[in-house]
Amino acid sequence: MTKKTLLTGGTVVSMDPAAGDLERGDVLIEDGVIVEVAERVDAPDAEVIDTTDRIVMPGFVDNHRHSWQTAFRGVGADWTFPEWALAMHRTVKPHYRPEDVYAGTLLGRLEALHSGVTTMLDWYHVAQTPAHEDAAVAALRDAPGRSIFCLGAGWGTPDPVDTDIRRVRSDLPGDGLVTMAFGLRGPDDTGMDTVARELKLAAELGLRTSLHIEAAGTVTGLHEHGLLRDTTTFVHANGISDEELRMLADAGASLSISPDVELKMGFGSPVTGRALAAGLRPTLSIDDVPSVGGDMFSTMRTAFAVQRGLDGGLRSRDLLEFATVDAARSCGLDTRTGSVTPGKDADLVLLRTDDLTVFPVTDPAGTVVSAGHPGLVDTVLVAGRVVKRDGVLVGVDLPALRARLLASRDRIAAAAGIPLDGTWRPRPEPA
Repeated sequence: MTKKTLLTGGTVVSMDPAAGDLERGDVLIEDGVIVEVAERVDAPDAEVIDTTDRIVMPGFVDNHRHSWQTAFRGVGADWTFPEWALAMHRTVKPHYRPEDVYAGTLLGRLEALHSGVTTMLDWYHVAQTPAHEDAAVAALRDAPGRSIFCLGAGWGTPDPVDTDIRRVRSDLPGDGLVTMAFGLRGPDDTGMDTVARELKLAAELGLRTSLHIEAAGTVTGLHEHGLLRDTTTFVHANGISDEELRMLADAGASLSISPDVELKMGFGSPVTGRALAAGLRPTLSIDDVPSVGGDMFSTMRTAFAVQRGLDGGLRSRDLLEFATVDAARSCGLDTRTGSVTPGKDADLVLLRTDDLTVFPVTDPAGTVVSAGHPGLVDTVLVAGRVVKRDGVLVGVDLPALRARLLASRDRIAAAAGIPLDGTWRPRPEPA
């Protein structure tokens, strides 16, 4: 039996030029798929969700987040990148058990859903055993969002990583809400031969890839070896040249910018404007919550303010595109999500417009980018299923999950011998 849902009476910000924006519009969903977007839709047999005083827009897409670190939220607010690396990878990670990975990943994914992120790529680099990886996948499956498990090759997994990648891929064939990607180490950590082999494996398994880069010359080397792909998302890239950005654009590659982390940890200015000038559409991601907030609203606002301060460029709708349809394209999901478009899955968020922090909403896109915050996220749908209603996640025992995460954090901190009173400041060895 066909299940129909009608969202009626809201302001539709579709992010689809064909559908346009509607000051007052309806969205009809059938079996999880958007079938009509119009000023008025007649569907007497549909379940009705009243979206009066709400903005109806596509859910956000975060294409780079390390959710295993959720238990240590906020402890790295003052850290540089070397301090973060020492703290998270060399101090606490060795003490993570599979159950700790599960708790952090589940709470991190639920946090993202709560703030309107319907699609999230979980860039996993806490691997120590197959059981750790399986725990992360189980957590993503238990969270009712669209998730991509990006298995970071070499971060504790056996080298070569082929057996492990194939094992996880066999469990994530790619036809559900939880799918898989391949996190590359890159030439700086391994060498061009290893990158070539891993890209070949990714192509064989039908996996998109993601790679953190910083240093100038890395992209040039990949280009010279014929290793730039339109299925790779490059993360950060603050140190690369304008010419290298053009190489990425020519290859059809994607770029993920994490502006809050990049500015706070000392990576340099986000490359948003330089990427656009090179013909490359940037996307936005959170990165890690020990250092920054976990919502896309603050991420958009930082990226917007920094670029406007540098050259006066960008408009609010650019930021919404970066965080929705452009990011969906970077994940290979642009035919399924990222805009309010007939034929796409109904991954949607309803934002309150009667909240005093945004009222009156005269320019919806401008308001979301300049003043939006997670408290506005009233309702979230993933593939047509309501996973948050009236500001509350549906079917989630948050008290039990909070207790589980606190117990995990306290056990790891005790094992690592670190304080939890705000005084922990990792001290890397001098170079």
